[in-house]
Amino acid sequence: MNKIEEVLTRAVDVVIPSPKDLKERILSDKLRIYSGFDPTGPHLHLGHLFIMLKLADFQALGHHIIMLIGDFTGMIGDPTDKGELRKKLTREEVISNSTNYMRIAEKFINFSGPNPARILYNSEWTDKMSFTDAIEIASKFTVQQMLVRDMFQKRIKKKKPIYLHEFLYPLIQANDSVVLDVDLEIGGKDQLFNMLCGRDLMKSISGKDKFVLTTKLLVDSSGKKMGKTEGVMVALDDEPEMIYGKIMSWSDEMIISGLEGCTRIPMEEIRRIDKEMKKGTLNPFKAKAMLAKEVTSICHDPKKAEEAEREFSNIFQKGELPSNITEVEMDKGDRVLLDVLIDSGLISSKSEGRRIIKQKGVKVNGDTKTDWKELISIKKGMVIKVGKRKFVKIY
Repeated sequence: MNKIEEVLTRAVDVVIPSPKDLKERILSDKLRIYSGFDPTGPHLHLGHLFIMLKLADFQALGHHIIMLIGDFTGMIGDPTDKGELRKKLTREEVISNSTNYMRIAEKFINFSGPNPARILYNSEWTDKMSFTDAIEIASKFTVQQMLVRDMFQKRIKKKKPIYLHEFLYPLIQANDSVVLDVDLEIGGKDQLFNMLCGRDLMKSISGKDKFVLTTKLLVDSSGKKMGKTEGVMVALDDEPEMIYGKIMSWSDEMIISGLEGCTRIPMEEIRRIDKEMKKGTLNPFKAKAMLAKEVTSICHDPKKAEEAEREFSNIFQKGELPSNITEVEMDKGDRVLLDVLIDSGLISSKSEGRRIIKQKGVKVNGDTKTDWKELISIKKGMVIKVGKRKFVKIY
């Protein structure tokens, strides 16, 4: 019972129609549960970890889990929270993006054993839909239902276009629920509209009430979502040092949300941490370090998490160089700083390099550089640092 209570409350935003109704179903039946993942990028991130851990909890309770890869919906692009049209992707792009999804997901969800999760692709049935099928689904919804969405209202006010295929996205996602005949859909709170469309369509077509559970979102101090397209992503397959370091750069306001949604630390302990930070008896840096280590351990393993912790301490607290610093061979002599950064692989473009140098994010042997045109005398043993975590050593 305690496990059921936790799965219905931890990192949960809302349960529809109600937590009480869902709890009764959990106690009386084994549910068919799915969550969709559109492969609009090649990585699953910490926002997805909220969902993965929730699916794992339900699986541990004996329920049947489906991980749905939206290789069809991913080509359209979910308009949720977007102030302008998403770039449409090709089938080849979404397939390429999803290549590692199962490999990453199986760290958290069991795809073998007595109750294996299934991985499916919604192109399997959506590719076979006729125009008549699409019209039939569209007849279950109104234009007013689509226009009521906040992002569409914002676009109308800003006189930005709303494309017809953006209306079709939630309808196609809704059809996934019908085809899969699920009892429960799990997704982030930003997906509530799409998930409710699935609930409405199931009720209309099959007379079945689908449960909807939304998780809280991982947002930064400004309220910006940590996602694939927001530029603040922590990927689940990042190297341990990268995961640890990125989390340590988070604002203090994100600590409790991260502990609740991305770790297995008991909620009683998380509430204690929250209380002590608010009272000033616990340094947020210590709590953030606990979060970084726990997440790194979950995404990799405890040993690598400890190594990442030591590496962070050596670099950022003791001022030492990374133990596994990359070495780059480079001809000796005077060279323009920007060219050195490009050739060493520290930056991907000259525009990025100029921006980082302007922000005083480049150091050569500890000296901050501010002029991208500066001539640098290349010598053996020279150490170049870009940002907080990128180092190379010249040999």
